Amino acid sequence: MSETKLIPTKPDTALILLGCPQVPIQTSAALYLSGILNKKDVDVTIGGTKAARSLIQIADIDGIYTGGPGGIQDLDAVIDKMADGTFDADVSFVFVHNEAGVAYTATLQALSSGTIIAVVFGGETEARMNELTEIGCPAVTAKGSHNPLPLKRKIDEVVSWDA
Repeated sequence: MSETKLIPTKPDTALILLGCPQVPIQTSAALYLSGILNKKDVDVTIGGTKAARSLIQIADIDGIYTGGPGGIQDLDAVIDKMADGTFDADVSFVFVHNEAGVAYTATLQALSSGTIIAVVFGGETEARMNELTEIGCPAVTAKGSHNPLPLKRKIDEVVSWDA
């Protein structure tokens, strides 16, 4: 499947799900994705671990990229809301750099009626892609942990519908 066809039309709502921020490019790529979606009038919710949320909040002190209606929420709280049916998103981007990210992706696939896209990065991208293939999840991927530009280019392809 072509990455540019993962989201054929502009969604109204999006979730960006962030696990442990061990890999440096996660924060910048998440802020970039949130900013692009906000510019395209997509309501963005960011769910993350305490450390991931803290990095996002400190980097975006004025809420320019993350100040949407959904705001920044605890990862487990977002999953609980999805499980009880009080929250869902048209598209969810799950940042994946370890096995826990694959587990979060599988969880969202089970809970959401929207499109789930894994954003895979880090030193073990091939292993993570194999695991995601097993659960049938589409993904965008860029090897590496420090330079966000290859991942940015992949994100640009996925959110390339006209605003």
